[in-house]
Amino acid sequence: MKHFSCLGVAMICFATQAQPLEAANAQQIVDQLAPAASPATADRAMGTPMRTRNLKPVQRSVDLVVQFDFDSAQLQSVSKPLLDQLAEALKSDRLTSMRFQIEGHTDAKGSESYNKALSQRRADAVQKYLTEQGIASERMTARGLGYSQLLYPDQPQAAENRRVRIVALPQ
Repeated sequence: MKHFSCLGVAMICFATQAQPLEAANAQQIVDQLAPAASPATADRAMGTPMRTRNLKPVQRSVDLVVQFDFDSAQLQSVSKPLLDQLAEALKSDRLTSMRFQIEGHTDAKGSESYNKALSQRRADAVQKYLTEQGIASERMTARGLGYSQLLYPDQPQAAENRRVRIVALPQ
């Protein structure tokens, strides 16, 4: 019975959305963004061909809590260590050949147009910071999404909706 209850907890954990990361080391970020080993490659190595034509690639991303001054795109110093870890991750061997989109997200306070513009300025600020840390600007695009993709749609004003998502782009 104990085994069953642990399984139930695991299923609940997989069913819930992950919280945006307030702190992470570079390896944790790499693990979130790096592509997983292809099942087709693994099967071919074992001598068994596998059809992958209908498989949809999983989009790899990580949500980060990046704090800005109120009503501003000015990064708060408390967020710089997390962005430093992100820069270190983007320099890792597993990610150096990849491109990324930096998405700015807001909560639903305020107008749609205002939040979209603010989230774009914040995504631009993160891209600029990463460029200053040695990440080639050609590897990144910045996109402000405002509150169009709330992390918690049932709680539109929740603080967790205010985040920066780093998305691995298809190669």
